[in-house]
Amino acid sequence: MRRPADGNESFLRPEIGFTPAWYRQHLPIDFGEPFHRNPAYRRQCVVQMRAELRRRFPGTSIGGIDQPDAPLDLLTGTFGAGLVSAIYGVPLVYAADNWPNCAHQYLSDEHVATLRPPDLDHNEAFQNLLGQVDWIAAQEGQVHGFINWQGLLNNAQRLRGETLFADLLERPELCHRLFECLCVTMIEGIRKLHERQRHSGVDLQFVTVSNCLVNLISPKTYRELLFPFDQRLAQVYGMIGIHNCAWNATHYMKAYVEIPGVAYLDMGIGSDLLQARSLFPKTRRAVMYTPMDLANKSSLGLEADLQRIGRECGPADVVCADIEAGTPDTRVLELVALCRLISTRSRSAAG
Repeated sequence: MRRPADGNESFLRPEIGFTPAWYRQHLPIDFGEPFHRNPAYRRQCVVQMRAELRRRFPGTSIGGIDQPDAPLDLLTGTFGAGLVSAIYGVPLVYAADNWPNCAHQYLSDEHVATLRPPDLDHNEAFQNLLGQVDWIAAQEGQVHGFINWQGLLNNAQRLRGETLFADLLERPELCHRLFECLCVTMIEGIRKLHERQRHSGVDLQFVTVSNCLVNLISPKTYRELLFPFDQRLAQVYGMIGIHNCAWNATHYMKAYVEIPGVAYLDMGIGSDLLQARSLFPKTRRAVMYTPMDLANKSSLGLEADLQRIGRECGPADVVCADIEAGTPDTRVLELVALCRLISTRSRSAAG
């Protein structure tokens, strides 16, 4: 979603990720508040995590273990998906074996009606992040990695709760005000963070959005209320990646194709993969393969799914994120091996 592609990627590239509970099962790591607020502790954890991945999955690129340990990415994962919510004053609820959650403290109608974007230069949550960035720059030399800024709908739901979905139908003007504030905050925060990273020698020129909840609204509602903000976010750098989780993105693609510079697009396997390739021929496409399918499907079922992804969507990434504790390593390696086999056959057919 966030790494540059140079055109030499494998035809079917597996992208593997594990839950904090998976790491916690194997390592004495606490993913609670110190992990997210203390980069020195996070560095210790990252070193252990990379060592464990190398031990369990030698000869793969899982978790970037085929890359050197210096400089380390100590930014990705910080505050999970909750930074924007924290900027707006929603407390984060930490857990030893999970990503932070947002407390269910929602904005009232009156608060939303008078809401303004926070001053990031005097915002405790954002300034804590920048302080960590400074520490990482001093420790590692460069600040690699990415913050998960989420998307407008995700962030709005964390601030408003389920009331947001009634607002979308009954009080769209209230939603517009909330979306406007969030969009301004996201753009300002992204620019400020990227400027700090640029000073360290890491130049990022793109925005990513997570539209995890888009299937809870109609394509018409998306186009009318959220699409203009995704366009604004794309125009920050002229390049954007759009994440849809493992849901069906089919009915939103015709709006997405009008967003400038869509360089990455992911979707669930239930999406119209042929349409995705047709509408986004120059976009790095990805299929989010669920951890449940990885764990539970037969070997024949797994191979059939990967063959279909290659046939209908390739070249593409197969993103298997959030692999749960208890999933056998052999199953992960089986997926990686199948992707290699399909990629090799694709090269042979092309040659």
